[in-house]
Amino acid sequence: MAVTAGKGTVCVLGGTGFVGRAVAAKLTRAGYAVRIPTRNRQRARRMLILPGLDLIQADVHDPDQLAAVVAGSDAVINLIGILNERGHDGSGFRRAHVALAEKLMAACRKSGVGRLLQMSALKANAERGPSHYLSTKGLAEQVIRSQGGESIKYTIFRPSVIFGPDDSFCNRFAQILRVTPVLPLARLDAKFAPVYVGDVAEAFVRAIEDSHTFGQTYELCGPEVFSLREILQFICQELGIRRLIVGLPGPLGRFQAWVGDYLLPGKPFSRDNFRSLAVANVCRENGFAAFGIRPRKMQPVVSSMLSGRMDELAIIRQSSHR
Repeated sequence: MAVTAGKGTVCVLGGTGFVGRAVAAKLTRAGYAVRIPTRNRQRARRMLILPGLDLIQADVHDPDQLAAVVAGSDAVINLIGILNERGHDGSGFRRAHVALAEKLMAACRKSGVGRLLQMSALKANAERGPSHYLSTKGLAEQVIRSQGGESIKYTIFRPSVIFGPDDSFCNRFAQILRVTPVLPLARLDAKFAPVYVGDVAEAFVRAIEDSHTFGQTYELCGPEVFSLREILQFICQELGIRRLIVGLPGPLGRFQAWVGDYLLPGKPFSRDNFRSLAVANVCRENGFAAFGIRPRKMQPVVSSMLSGRMDELAIIRQSSHR
């Protein structure tokens, strides 16, 4: 592998997304040139304030375009993933997670790229994943492990739920809680170890050149475990509001998920989400220790986010000044 700090080029698939923007900022600050393929370059234009960043108009699901965009890279980071699909049969998850992993491995072999870092998910399991999301994330891991070998040195990360400015977890619940006096919700006892987006991004950057991470899988968790109910109560506290949060029993929870799947725009809560919440989203062994990273607690960061003292654009600007 030929990555050298200050000289290497890293191609980031999903680089315009929530985690991708944090990874790109960390990479440019570390001195890497960053290449990000996107279907809509104009929409991601604010990222161009980062030095050494190149936005390329491309469809990564097209094998030829994917091979062209990774060509010349010293490493590729794949952050692409979906939490819900347009349909209901799992085909959207298989396309986004499994088929893309297969195309990416082929593109790396064709272009001679020997380093790959993959974003998976905590509790991903090809055989026993309770949801399409978790099973296809597990299948993508299998593709990478089986096709990596000596030619493509891979590292896989499995984070718990990720929070930070512009996240779709805390911010979405905050929006809902601001406008509804009563929130009935399934799986309120579901467990999470929320992890800060900046810590996840830092782990990716530190792993790029570390040969000890080759062929390894790391679970990434924050330092505390919360139930979904506790997270919602904390958000209410930070917003200075009182809300009634009502746990739904199994049958009503499944009905709520069906309504979200078929009747509500954007699928705020789907049957696949409901099934994913059946397993505790906590680490068996926290991989941050391998990188010397002490993960941040959720409450101070989310408190700053909800009060308006922390926003993503400010973080990106700060990272652009080295």
